[in-house]
Amino acid sequence: MKKYLITGTAGFIGFHLANALLEKGEEVVGLDNINDYYDVNLKFARLKEEGIDRKDVEWGTFARSHKWPAYRFIRMNLEDEDGIMKLFRNERFDYVIHLAAQAGVRYSIDHPDAYIQSNIVGFLNILEACRHFPVRHLVYASSSSVYGNNEKVPFSEGDDVDNPVSLYAATKRSNELMAHTYSHLYGIKATGLRFFTVYGPWGRPDMAMWKFTEAILNENPLPVFGEGKLLRDFTYIDDIVNGITAILGRIEKVTPPPLMNIGNNNPVTVNEMVSELEQAIGKKAVVEYLPIQPGDVEKTYADISLINSYCGFNPVTGLKEGARRFVEWFKGYRREAGGNRQ
Repeated sequence: MKKYLITGTAGFIGFHLANALLEKGEEVVGLDNINDYYDVNLKFARLKEEGIDRKDVEWGTFARSHKWPAYRFIRMNLEDEDGIMKLFRNERFDYVIHLAAQAGVRYSIDHPDAYIQSNIVGFLNILEACRHFPVRHLVYASSSSVYGNNEKVPFSEGDDVDNPVSLYAATKRSNELMAHTYSHLYGIKATGLRFFTVYGPWGRPDMAMWKFTEAILNENPLPVFGEGKLLRDFTYIDDIVNGITAILGRIEKVTPPPLMNIGNNNPVTVNEMVSELEQAIGKKAVVEYLPIQPGDVEKTYADISLINSYCGFNPVTGLKEGARRFVEWFKGYRREAGGNRQ
């Protein structure tokens, strides 16, 4: 049994990854600050699925799962340098999967400080902890947003990424440079994964799939930016988790590259995504076309040849099936939440 620290386990990807590793019999310590960037009830609902009761979650102390004996959760800020150091000192992790961050491109325009604190200061604390209490490997979340509005497609790891168009993207590129520096100076083995438009059950309310599904179900106007012509490489959550676990399954034998794309390699327009949701829901959307928003990019398209050659990553869930699964989950979640908007 290996011991993993997964940051962001009350979040979308971290929640799914923690469950996958626990099912494989690994030991997991989950960390999250459960901030109010979006409804904390959704975050606590994810934790409940992992066997963590809301009443047991307190700052800086462990809550034990009644579902997974090998899972403990701690509520903590990444910016808490002393707390992070103490956690690493006491736990002596084998691997760190750092997924916690302040997410959202548009939110970064009006709330820049949140991104510097969480994504820069917080990541520095993780690197410093890995330096002083060495782990076998650090895997951390980067983003397709680092590619900005690059004309060349598909985006590959060797492309220029020095022209971010949002502060969120700038912080993620900074993480990549910070990890490179710490690897060079202190020998920390680190790999950044550039995620491409992840979606699926238990996703975030600020994501397009959630917003569009909610609007169609409620028969509300659906704001679609850039005339719906923006291209997105929508990647289903199960494919993402299978990719990460495949990397972790190979990581002790062959050191992975420092950066890898993890995406679907099959971009579609936002209009196509709306069409799939309409079919899955059985209702037509009331579309309101709006100009492209500041910070948005025109397209995302992952070249996945590097991750495929490393661990055989090959996404299998198409948008039609992924949208159907999301809508089915969303309807059930909304019913369970008592019809409240989340």
